[in-house]
Order: sequence, then structure tokens, then C-alpha cells
Amino acid sequence: MPDTISPSLAGFFAGSNPTPPAHLGTRYDTSGNFLIEPGNTVVSHLVGGSPSQAVVLAVREKMRAMPDADRLAFTPVSSLHMTLFQGIIENRRRLPYWPQDVPLDTGIEAMTRLYLERLKDFRGFGPFNIKVVEIVPTGLTVAGATDDDVRIMRQWRDALAVPFGYRHPDHDAYVFHITLAYQIQRLADDRAAAWQTLFDDCLALLARQAPVIEIKPPAFCSFRDMEHFEELLVLG
Repeated sequence: MPDTISPSLAGFFAGSNPTPPAHLGTRYDTSGNFLIEPGNTVVSHLVGGSPSQAVVLAVREKMRAMPDADRLAFTPVSSLHMTLFQGIIENRRRLPYWPQDVPLDTGIEAMTRLYLERLKDFRGFGPFNIKVVEIVPTGLTVAGATDDDVRIMRQWRDALAVPFGYRHPDHDAYVFHITLAYQIQRLADDRAAAWQTLFDDCLALLARQAPVIEIKPPAFCSFRDMEHFEELLVLG
């Protein structure tokens, strides 16, 4: 594999990471069909029709045009979002990914109703802006656009841990992202340079045309799979 490949990109190639993708068989199948995996979450959707969404979609299309893009299962455009706080999900019924005061066999719909009740008086920390800092085969790695945005996003996450009743092990180190696809099969090593070149070009395009990605206010959402995230409550 070429030395110019970034360390984070290397994990998507067979030579450096022969293990199967983590969610293959539970979140999606080998044909790229998304499977039922219900849960809830707090996300900020991309603003539909915005200039920055257009650039993100252009990046998505460039990825889809790669000759080995059939190794990726792309999510629908309407689902594109940045997760602010991970909720509970059917295939992760264990501590510390579940509130300690609620039985692990509680139904997903009941959990969603419980969180709607807990979140009804939730007060957030205001709007924030995000920027893209890296691109990998599964999507865009993002971060707060300024130091203030980084701080505000951290305040949101810390505060949301209270009504949700848990802190994930990666709570403080969580890498914000916008998922564009899931990996069905690791990419061939001899394709690494081509993908790295594509991502370098796309990152430059985003820096020029969409230095800030326009997102909607955080919303508590439910989902049955990775194709649609239904906004149930926009958080103040």
C-alpha cells in the first residue's frame, strides 16, 4: 500500500484490515440492502437544497462513480445527517449502551416514548457550525468549525447523557461524521492511491465551496433502519 495513504484510510483496505466490516449482516447485507435495526438517536440533518448539501452530494456522486464503488452500500440522500448523540439500538442491548435504570429487554418503541418524556424540557446550548476535516470510504469526518463550535458540541453531548442515562465508552473521543456509505467488502490494496487522490480532491472542493456544512437544529429521531431518521422532537 502506498506510503501516501492516511492512517485512517488504511483500515478500509484488505491488506491492512482483513476483518469483516462491523455492521455487515446486522445493519445491511452483502447486496447493500439495509436491514431492520430499530433505535433512536439525536442528529442534525443536512439542510435540503442548501449550497453545502449540493457539494456534499457532488462528493457522494464522485464516490459512486469509482469503479469499485459496488463494495459500498450508499445511504439515501434524505437520510444524510451528523449524529450528535448516539441513542439506543436493537443490536446493542447491553451496558453501558443502555440506561442502568431501565430493563435491557424494554421495547424500542417504549424506549423512544421514555426519551420523548425525558427530553420534553431539555434545553440545548444553541446552534453550532461544522466543517469537513477528512473523507473516508464511509463518508465525511466533521468537527466544529471553530473552537466555540467544538465547545458547544461538547456541551450538547455532555448534557444529553443525563436524559439518556448513559455515556458511551467513546463519549469524550467520539468522532463526528456524516455517513455516506457502509463498507460491504474491503477495498483492494491496489486501489488505495486512486481513492486517496479522489478524497484529496474532494476535500479541496469542500474547502473552496462548502467550508461550513449547513445543518438543521439537533432533533431526537427514531429509525427502523439506516434509510430514514424520523424527527420526533427538535431540541431547543
